[in-house]
Amino acid sequence: MSFTTLQSLFAYKAWANRELFELLATLSPTHAEQLHVCIRTLNHIYVVDRIFRAHLSDESCPFDATNTQDTPSLSQLRSDVETTDAWYASYVATLTGPALSEVLTFTFTDGDTGRMSREEILLHVITHGGYHRGNVGQVLKPIAVAPPRDIYTKFLHTSEPTRRKA
Repeated sequence: MSFTTLQSLFAYKAWANRELFELLATLSPTHAEQLHVCIRTLNHIYVVDRIFRAHLSDESCPFDATNTQDTPSLSQLRSDVETTDAWYASYVATLTGPALSEVLTFTFTDGDTGRMSREEILLHVITHGGYHRGNVGQVLKPIAVAPPRDIYTKFLHTSEPTRRKA
């Protein structure tokens, strides 16, 4: 995968997260239960992003599970996610070819050993986040809230409108 594509994918991830957090901030208090489920799901994405950030940075793991016991507020989680998204964007902007293929050994939160290349970890972070943002969308649909169109093509054409020109 090219570095340009990786950078674009992490810009897309940050864009999709911003759109979803903006929408969730408008939910009516009558949907507190659904909002709680959404926050728990988004917190899981954040925690996993931070765990893999630690693996990529050779830092100690900041969490011992893939979610936290306490549920953060929507605004706190949004701030934490924005900080982590910015870290990933900066990280992929500084990578080199040999670093992408470097295989890292780490321990999952369940105690099992894992081995993945940096590129595989980065792709996991992207796909994992997209999968669970889709779960949030499924929570919103029954309460008649249309989730954002979290698709890469929309991001590309929104961020680069000239792509629409022939």
